[in-house]
Amino acid sequence: MADPSSYRPRPGEIPDSPGVYRFRDEHRRVIYVGKAKSLRQRLANYFQDLAGLHPRTRSMVTTAASVEWTVVSTEVEALQLEYSWIKEFDPRFNVKYRDDKSYPYLAVTMNEEFPRVQVMRGHKKKGVRYFGPYAHAWAIRDTVDLMLRVFPVRTCSAGVFKNAARTGRPCLLGYIGKCSAPCVERISAEDHRELAEEFCDFMAGRTGTYLRRLERQMADAAEAMEYERAARLRDDIGALKKAMEKNAVVLADATDADLIAVAEDELEAAVQIFHVRGGRVRGQRGWVTDKVEEITTGALVEHALQQLYGEETGDAVPREVLVPALPDPVEPVQEWLTGRRGSHVSLRVPQRGDKKALMETVERNAQQALVLHKTKRASDLTTRSRALEEISDALELDSAPLRIECYDISHLQGDDVVASMVVFEDGLARKSEYRRFQIKGFAGQDDVRSMHEVITRRFRRYLAEKERTGEWTDGEEPGAAPGGQTDPGTGPAGLAEPPASTLTEDDGRPKRFAYPPQLVVVDGGAPQVAAARRALDELGIDDIAVCGLAKRLEEVWLPGDDDPVVLPRTSEGLYLLQRIRDEAHRFAITYQRAKRAKRFRSSPLDDVPGLGETRKQALIKHFGSLKRLRSATIEQICDVPGIGRKTAETIVAALAQAVPGGPAVNTATGEIMDDTEEPGQQTGSPGEPVSTGAPDERRGQER
Repeated sequence: MADPSSYRPRPGEIPDSPGVYRFRDEHRRVIYVGKAKSLRQRLANYFQDLAGLHPRTRSMVTTAASVEWTVVSTEVEALQLEYSWIKEFDPRFNVKYRDDKSYPYLAVTMNEEFPRVQVMRGHKKKGVRYFGPYAHAWAIRDTVDLMLRVFPVRTCSAGVFKNAARTGRPCLLGYIGKCSAPCVERISAEDHRELAEEFCDFMAGRTGTYLRRLERQMADAAEAMEYERAARLRDDIGALKKAMEKNAVVLADATDADLIAVAEDELEAAVQIFHVRGGRVRGQRGWVTDKVEEITTGALVEHALQQLYGEETGDAVPREVLVPALPDPVEPVQEWLTGRRGSHVSLRVPQRGDKKALMETVERNAQQALVLHKTKRASDLTTRSRALEEISDALELDSAPLRIECYDISHLQGDDVVASMVVFEDGLARKSEYRRFQIKGFAGQDDVRSMHEVITRRFRRYLAEKERTGEWTDGEEPGAAPGGQTDPGTGPAGLAEPPASTLTEDDGRPKRFAYPPQLVVVDGGAPQVAAARRALDELGIDDIAVCGLAKRLEEVWLPGDDDPVVLPRTSEGLYLLQRIRDEAHRFAITYQRAKRAKRFRSSPLDDVPGLGETRKQALIKHFGSLKRLRSATIEQICDVPGIGRKTAETIVAALAQAVPGGPAVNTATGEIMDDTEEPGQQTGSPGEPVSTGAPDERRGQER
C-alpha cells in the first residue's frame, strides 16, 4: 500500500486550469483517468486525510504510485480526452459499462456497388447505415422479411452473389420476388441503390410519405382497371403497416430521441437506453457497471453518454437526449454532443407528458436489469470466491491466487508445435492477455522440453523488463535466440500488436506479460510440472506457485511431490482448474489447426521474392490454376498485368523446382477433384487439410 504523500505534487506545480489527470501504479500502468475544470482544486481532494476519503477513492490513491496531468483549453476538450484515455488505457478504477452480449443491428452496406441488407454486430464500419440496436436477431429478420416484399434489396453474401452472376441464375429470393436480382442484371446498379436508399428512408422513420404514395398508386391502378397491380400494391401497404406495428408509437410528432435511465445502489449501477426514431422505439440496449469510484447519478449519465456517442457522428446522435439527471456542469457535455451531431442537441430531464411516462418505463427496465444482474452475480461471486479459497487451501498458498496463468502444448504428431497461455483473474477469463507461442528452440515432439521453453520465455521477459525499466514493453527478449522469441506480430488472441517503438515508457497501456501470476498451472502431470518449476528456478523466481492438472484422473501435481493432490469431484476449486485447463487447450489447438491449415494452403508462389498477394491472385485468376501456370511460358506470364520479365523468370524457376502435389480429394465425399486444381488451392474448412487419409486417423494424434 502506497502513501499518497510520497507522490503528492509540490505546492504550485498543479495548474489552475481545465485538464485531464492520470493516476499510475508502481508498474506505470494507468489505473484512473479523470477530468477537471480546475486541476489544482480537483487533485487537492485526493491528497487529504485518508480517513476522510470515500473507501473506493482511498483504495485508488493507495494503489497509485504517481499522478500526472495534461492541460487543455476547454472543458469540451477535457471531456473528449478523458473518453479517449479511458478507452485506450482501460483503467481499473474507472466506471466501465459492460454487457454480456453484443447487440445486433440492421445494416445496409451502402459502401458496396450493390448494397446488401444484413444483421451486423460489433464495431460499426464506415459507409454502412445502421438501424437499431435490437434485442434479438430474429426481430431484425422478421422485419426484413416483411420489408423485402416492397423493397427487394439484395440480402445474399458475396459468395452467393458471385456464384449467381457466374451461372446466370438468381437465388430462391430472386425467383419468389423478394430480391430484385441485380446479380443477373434484372435491375441496374443505380436502380438497386435507389431501392436501398428508399429502404433506409423507411427504416429511418420517414414512413408517412411513402405509404401515401403507395396508396395513390393503388388508387390510380384501380381506376385504370389494373386490378392485379392494385392488389399487389394493397398487399405491399399491408406488409409495411405490419412491419410498423412491431414498433408502436410512443412519442407524437415523429420525435427522434434517446432516453437514458439509471438504477443504482451503493456498489453497482444499471443503465438502460431506448432509441426512439420517428416516434417509435427502434432499439434498446443496457449496461451494468461496478461503482469503483465515488460517483453521482449525473456522472454515471455522463460516462454513459461518452460510451454511447463517443464514436458516433451525424444522425446517429439524436436531436434530443433525455436523462434522469444532468451532468455537472452540463454545458460542456451538451456542446460536445452538438459537435458530434453537427447541429444542436438538447440534453434535458423530462418533466411531464409522454416523454416523462416513457422515461418511467425505461427506469423500470433499468431496475429489472439491476435486480437480474445482482441475482446472477451473487451466485457467481460466491462460487468463484469459494473456488479460489479451495485452491489456496489445497496448494497451501499464502493467499488466494487472484491471477492464474495456464499453459498447454499442442501439436500433430510432432509437427506445428505450439503453446498457449491463458489468464484468469478473480476466477474470470481475461482474454485480452491470452498469448500464444511457436516452439522454435528444437524440432520434434517433446512436451516437457516445450513447456520448459515457454515458461522460460515468458518469465525471462518479465524479469528483464522489470530490471531495466519497471515497465513491460514489446521489445526482443534479452539474450534470447531467434527460436526463443514470442511469435512476431502475435498479441492478444493472435492479433497484431504495435511495434515497440510506439510503446514508450510513459505510455501506460497494458503490455505483453504485464504482471506475474500468483499461480502457474500446466496441462500435464509430474514431468511438465517439474519442467515449469525448473524453468522458474533457473530464472531465480521463487514466489510463484506451480501445479499441473493431469487429464486422466484430474489429479493436481505439485513440484517435488511423489503423490498428487486429489480434490473432491464436487470441489469448486477443481471445477475452476478444469475450466482454466480446458480453455488453455482450446486456445492452443485452435492456433495449431490454423497453422496447419495455412501450411496445407501454401503455394509454390509463396517462395517467389517480391510477389505479393495481389499479384499471386492475378496470376491464378489469369491462368485458372497452378497447373496451367506451371505449363505457361515466360512470355505468357508477362501478359499478366503487373508481371515483368524478371519476375516471370523467377516464377518459372520457382515452379520448376516445386514438386507438384497429388490429386485433391474432397474429405467429405472421398471424390477426386478436377485435376486442373491443386491441393494447395482447395478451399475446405479451416484446419481440415486436403488429404487422402481418413479424418479420424489424422486427428487421432492431435493434442
